[in-house]
Amino acid sequence: MTTPALSAAHLGKRFGDRVAVDDVSFTVAPGETYGLLGPNGAGKTTTIRLVCGLLRADRGEVLVAGSPVGPTRPDAKRQIGYVPQEIALYPDLSARENLRFFGRLYGLQGKPLNHRVGKVLELIGLTDRAGDRVESFSGGMQRRLNIGAGLLHEPSLLILDEPTVGVDPQSRHAVMESVQSFGAAGLAVLYTTHYMEEAERLCDRVGIIDHGRLVAEGTRRQLVARLGERDRISLSATGDLAVLAEKCGLLAGVDRADVKDGEVQLLACEGRRLLPDVLEVAERTGVSVRSVEVDEPDLEAVFLHLTGTALRE
Repeated sequence: MTTPALSAAHLGKRFGDRVAVDDVSFTVAPGETYGLLGPNGAGKTTTIRLVCGLLRADRGEVLVAGSPVGPTRPDAKRQIGYVPQEIALYPDLSARENLRFFGRLYGLQGKPLNHRVGKVLELIGLTDRAGDRVESFSGGMQRRLNIGAGLLHEPSLLILDEPTVGVDPQSRHAVMESVQSFGAAGLAVLYTTHYMEEAERLCDRVGIIDHGRLVAEGTRRQLVARLGERDRISLSATGDLAVLAEKCGLLAGVDRADVKDGEVQLLACEGRRLLPDVLEVAERTGVSVRSVEVDEPDLEAVFLHLTGTALRE
């Protein structure tokens, strides 16, 4: 059985009378991107600090690559690459100089350091700007370099805390493409964000935390299924729409079929998977389909249902 890159078990942390983290447990496998979502003040930041070993848990345990993590366990901390929300770079140094500085903090030197700096610059797409001072970089380029600093020592677990806050759409896209490549390369990623579309695009699984407790966990499909919601398929077509609705209503997975506003509307589980069957029924009944739209419940609907509040900046 593969050892999880991260295992957090029954974590608890209290500050005076306030319970910040209450019995939180989750795992992240190698190559998996796990999204941690929650409103401000829900316990995300405290959980991240416990995972990084920056805070000592009142109870519970964190293991990274099988080693216990804590404020006095530098061996385990070396397996973690932590990229904070704030830019942690020296603006008067070049990109290469920044990476060399952080690499030396991780104990790298000589040829191994130069090799890793070159690889990281290539990975984050900044090779051609390696000699330029960071103060001349755009916000998005600084974000990518910030991530690069957390990758120098080849960690088992990369923690990204709101990595796309305040960047332009192009840079945000570049950051997300980089994160996708990390998972493909086998790196475990713990990702916090306020953007639902990022979590849906990047995260294999998501944990939703509120009032210090992990209130739900799973894939997007698993979380949506908890609400009992279904996909809505809308077909714009010409022909006998009533017959088409009747026939589609007999398909396995279709809960309801109606004709409304000149369209056939279906409520179904895994609507995209059903599309070939729906189109085959339309062809058999002589109905010509002009367009099809599948509206799937999303993570934001789950989040609102579970926490009662929208994600906030």
